Amino acid sequence: MAVPKSKISRSRRGMRRSHDSISHGNHAECPNCGELKRPHHVCLSCGYYDAKEVVAVDA
Repeated sequence: MAVPKSKISRSRRGMRRSHDSISHGNHAECPNCGELKRPHHVCLSCGYYDAKEVVAVDA
């Protein structure tokens, strides 16, 4: 069984985990209403995708 030969310090463990954090998702502006939306997704505020209404939104 693999067992570490010596203790891994908190610093070295933290350096190894430095890239494991979750990054913020990038958002794009909806060309129809101007709200921020996820790229390649239907806009939640107006229901448009690629300049076409896909979902009817009650507003």
